[in-house]
Amino acid sequence: LRHINLRIEAGAVVAIVGPNGCGKSTLVNLLPRFYDLDSGEIRIDGVPIHTARLEDLRKQIAIVTQDTVLFEGTVGENIAYGSPQATSAEIAAAAQQAHVTPILESLPLGLETPIGERGKELSGGQRQRLALARAIVRNPSLLILDEATSAIDNESEVLIHEALAEYSAGCTVLLITHSMTPSLLKFVNRIVVLDDGQVLATGSHEQLLQSCIVYRRLFQTTEEQRAAA
Repeated sequence: LRHINLRIEAGAVVAIVGPNGCGKSTLVNLLPRFYDLDSGEIRIDGVPIHTARLEDLRKQIAIVTQDTVLFEGTVGENIAYGSPQATSAEIAAAAQQAHVTPILESLPLGLETPIGERGKELSGGQRQRLALARAIVRNPSLLILDEATSAIDNESEVLIHEALAEYSAGCTVLLITHSMTPSLLKFVNRIVVLDDGQVLATGSHEQLLQSCIVYRRLFQTTEEQRAAA
């Protein structure tokens, strides 16, 4: 990353897009301090994050990645991993918000159904919805999704985006993606385009289609892939 100067308002839903290897994941991994800066400063609510206790900082953040990590146990236990103090009502509410409830209706024991090692009893889309429920039950101030819907079916992708649209009023959301889809465009407030470790452009979908060649190329490629599917 080089010469990054980026301000994100609290409560915004921001998509960070760009080609593979441009620095999208690196950028958001700095927020929970998975690694620290060589220079410069990151502030949340005006407070430099390196001055905060690591535990306090990470309590405010929830992350859903492309490779969902689930554990051998029940659906409810996997959701509760996001907040071990969560009540049964809070776990059920998070499941409903993340559109996990329809999955539960097909499982023999609902929230008490074992899902097997790494969630092998569930499909990829179901695992991602479960991961989102785990993030929601944390009640985070900042929710990060790192290519969380890039390897799942279209129906699950739409359901996850619907859940995010409903949930995002309560927190700041950063979505990392290599492409924008119609379901994403319905609720994203702003798009940041990264290329070669730098912020290339920022703005709305319409603005970037007109002004940013890299963004226009990414969007057109996505549209062609969707048309061919």
